Formats: sequence, C-alpha cells, structure tokens
Amino acid sequence: MKQALLSFFTFFLITVSVHAQQALGYGSNLKSPEINPDGSVTLRFFSPKAVSVKVVGDFLPDAASSKQNSQAQSEYEMVQDSEGVWSFTSFPLEPELYSYYFVVNGERRDDPSNIYKIRDVVTWSDYFIVSRKADDRGALYSTNNVPHGDITKIWYESPSIGSLRRMTVYTPAGYADKANRNRRYPVMYLLHGGGGDENSWSDLGRAAQIIDNLIASGEAEEMIVVMPNGNVDDAAAPGEWSLGLYQPTFFGNIPRDFHSKVSMEESFLDIVGYIDSHYRTIPERNFRAICGLSMGGGQSYQISMKYPSVFGWIGLFSAGFKMWEGDTRPELVSENSSPELQGAMASLFSYKPKLYYIGIGETDERLKYEKALCEYFDRHDYGPYEFVATPGGHIWRNWRIYLSQFARQLFK
Repeated sequence: MKQALLSFFTFFLITVSVHAQQALGYGSNLKSPEINPDGSVTLRFFSPKAVSVKVVGDFLPDAASSKQNSQAQSEYEMVQDSEGVWSFTSFPLEPELYSYYFVVNGERRDDPSNIYKIRDVVTWSDYFIVSRKADDRGALYSTNNVPHGDITKIWYESPSIGSLRRMTVYTPAGYADKANRNRRYPVMYLLHGGGGDENSWSDLGRAAQIIDNLIASGEAEEMIVVMPNGNVDDAAAPGEWSLGLYQPTFFGNIPRDFHSKVSMEESFLDIVGYIDSHYRTIPERNFRAICGLSMGGGQSYQISMKYPSVFGWIGLFSAGFKMWEGDTRPELVSENSSPELQGAMASLFSYKPKLYYIGIGETDERLKYEKALCEYFDRHDYGPYEFVATPGGHIWRNWRIYLSQFARQLFK
C-alpha cells in the first residue's frame, strides 16, 4: 500500500512539474523576434484560427515620422503558413531599440514568445535591439560586459510639497568601493515627460546602459544620475505608492485627496539638497546638469532660469513650453515676453553656463519653438548652445540619442 501511495505521489509531482514548466515556457518553441544576419527581424505568432494578424511597430516605414506619439508606429499584415504560424520579416534595420505589438482579429496582443516588454504610461509593448558592432547605437543601449553602476529607488522627504516622494538614482561602478570613499562625483538630473514617472528613463530610456557604456568607453565622465518623479501630485510610479493600483493617465488627472500647492520647479531644490546631503557629490554649479524630455525639458528650461547659480549644464530634449490652454507655466522667452522672464534668461547666461543643449525631431511640432529659442539666443549673444535636429518626431528613439550626446559633453 505504501509503495502504491509513493508511486502515486511521485507521478503526481512529476505531472504538476511538467505542467508548470509548460506554463512557464509558453510560446518558447516559437522564435520571435529573430534578428537575422542582415539586421532584419522576423516576428512570428501562432494562431491557426485567426483571420487577420498585423504587426504594429516603430521600425516599420514612416513610423518614426509621427509628430506626437511617443511610441510612433505603423502596421503591416503578417502572412500565415500551413502550420498556422503568422510571420513578418522586415527590411534590414539600423542599429537601434525597437518596439512592437500584434493586432489579432482587430484586438491588440503582445508577443507571447518575447518576454521583454516596456511600459509607456498605460501602453505595454514588446521590444528588441538590433546591433551589428560594438560601438553602434544598439550596443550603446544594451547591457554589455562592462563595469555596471547601481540603480536604487530612493524615498525622500520634500518639505516644499509636504510628502515623501520617490526617485531613481544611478551611481557609477565603483561608487561604493572603499577605495573611492573620499571621491566626489558630478550629478546629472534627468527628467521624464508627461505621463511618465521615476521609472521612465531607467526603463524606456535605457539610461543606466547608456551611462555605463559611455563611461566604460571613456566617452563620458563618471557621474551620478538622478531621475525624480516630475508629477508633484504623485509620490511615485503607478502602483508603487499609497494611492494603490490605479490606472495612470498622460496628464495624471487621478482623483485623490492630496494636491500639491507648489510646482515641480518650485520644489526642485528639495531634491538637490537631498542628493548633496546623502551622496558624495561635488556641490558646485559646474558639476551639476539638468535635462529632460518633453514636459521634463520644459521643467529643465524653467528650473535653470529659476536657479541660475545651481546648474551649469542645461539640456532640452523635445522640450514642451506652453502646450495647452490654461497652462500657467512661463511661455517661451521672446522680446514680447515679460521683463521678468527676459530678465531670468539674462540672469542665467550671466552665470555663463557651460552648455545649453537643444535636441528636437525634424517632424516634431515643437520644432518651431526650439528654433525660436535659438534665434533669441543669437540675437542676445547667449551661449554656448548646441542645436541638434534628428529624423522623426516626438519619440523615445530621439530622446535616447539626445541623452547620449549630452552626457558625452558633461563635466569636461
């Protein structure tokens, strides 16, 4: 009897184990995405009964030309074979990080064979990286065999806002080593865009990989990178603070009891003070940089003028200035602006910033504002500044480029 029971339980455990492994390995027998030797990618989706399967991705023709969508994408029909596998092979792709999803019979689906996914506000997408050599853009965004910095999620008290808040902090490789205990580091403050949070740059922006690889290649100085949450009514990313598992929105208009009476710009020195008191920084303006994308670019623009003696390096990545009705933030500076705004810009350049970097997509509707800012700088002999226009629109692909370009120039 005991032998029979033992045999039964052995069979039961083996059966459960097999089913568990099958569940964990769902989709693993189908290779998707497959990066081909010529740099093209083949995507596959198994659905014998599907009538239509499309791939929607930012690597397809015309996808990057969108002016608005941060995950600018277009779609192509996939082809089904006799085994029920739908597939699509792209043309050869330039080294880059790309995202995509499937549309099956009109419904959005992820790729069950791809475990690598990223979230942008409420949208999840699968992604892959194309790289052909060690120094191309795909390699820059990859986790390579180089010394790695640490990413930590830090809770800090913001006296101005009146709440505990969270930010992401990158410290370079070797920061915690005893041999470096007396060494101090410059700091880059890196701000996200509308609908983002303190996870955006480390997840979608590949900030840690970019800085790791640039430092390892000798192209960037060792630095601390601070990625705060720029939404003053949100203590942290969705689901990671006391408001619970709510549905995020682009403008953060979630019903809640707490609303900050101060802006991100007004409260920003709380972050700088915390970092200077808790990390081994060089607390001088020429060793502090502030930059950001879209909303974060607009915040960087304003913060740099509000505290001209604090930041010596400024970076605007597709910056949003005055973007919608009722916006109380300062508008783009011009000769028609208030004396206070023009005076703030003059004060900033009286401190002789080391670099004012402006990056924008060629089809981004904000391009006219960035060009107008450069023209204002030219008329008033403000500088040095650098203007960079890249193909495409308001997309993460551009913002990763701007971060890598800006970081290469800092603190030298």
